[in-house]
Amino acid sequence: MNPINWLLIKLIRFYQLFISPLLGKNCRYEPTCSAYSIEALKEHGAIKGSYLSTKRILSCHPWGGSGYDPVPKNLRKQAECEKHSCESHKRDSND
Repeated sequence: MNPINWLLIKLIRFYQLFISPLLGKNCRYEPTCSAYSIEALKEHGAIKGSYLSTKRILSCHPWGGSGYDPVPKNLRKQAECEKHSCESHKRDSND
């Protein structure tokens, strides 16, 4: 894993363990914004994952959206895996 991704994920995990419990359940989305951010960083990398996370967090307000909002699939990664018969993305696409 990229060192920047690793650091960002560790910072989010710190938030989840020590800050989020003090704030209570406030997220309007499923998965929560912090879980979404970790998944976005793993799926898309530091730059696009941070962009998607920021966009999601900024939409989390009373006049914003709510409900189920999954991380978009990395189509380039998925196409590359299909070319090389990668099992993990094939299982995801069959669900």
